[in-house]
Amino acid sequence: MSEAERPDRLAEGRRVTIEDIRALAGPSTPHFALQIRNRIRRLIEGLPEDDPVRLEGERHIARLEQLAQHSGDPRGVGPGAQAAH
Repeated sequence: MSEAERPDRLAEGRRVTIEDIRALAGPSTPHFALQIRNRIRRLIEGLPEDDPVRLEGERHIARLEQLAQHSGDPRGVGPGAQAAH
């Protein structure tokens, strides 16, 4: 997955919508969660703090950061494994 955004979402004069945010965040998987987070962050960066689209984007950013923690790439010693000395 690329972090490049669709040109129509970045067109000058076009307002980002809640539907844009949901379309990006909806199909997210742990593996691509941080790339999608970055795309959403770029879309909402210029919006006022109380803008509904920004609030929706921030909500999805928090969810994507949580999702990224479950990427299926565990770290550390698992149950029943012996630590190396």
